[in-house]
Amino acid sequence: MELFQEYFIEVLKKYTVFTGRARRKEYWMFTLFYIVIYILLTVVAGLLSNLPGVGVVMAFIPLVFCLALLVPSIAVAIRRLHDTNRSGWWLLLGFVPVIGGIVLLVFLVKEGTPGENQFGANPKG
Repeated sequence: MELFQEYFIEVLKKYTVFTGRARRKEYWMFTLFYIVIYILLTVVAGLLSNLPGVGVVMAFIPLVFCLALLVPSIAVAIRRLHDTNRSGWWLLLGFVPVIGGIVLLVFLVKEGTPGENQFGANPKG
């Protein structure tokens, strides 16, 4: 529960912070929790989709979850790119089919710049 608080709730609290830097662990733990919650919501929606009157509403729950976390996901990804000393605009590389996603994944996996960079102090301390 402490990991959830530290790496998911804290990112949600900073949902409009597009400045600064985010460690690899912060980004990937947030992504892990995001994926796990999405899968759980999808499974529950699938199980309850056969109930009369509830099924249609339940089908939209995973979609609402994704839309609700769109801005925090973008914000933490931008901060992660800042940690690798890249502008947040590199996130648009994800729109380039196949190659863009692979390059973006490499950027997000890469270790952050040691020490201070143009986007702020090292989040590792």
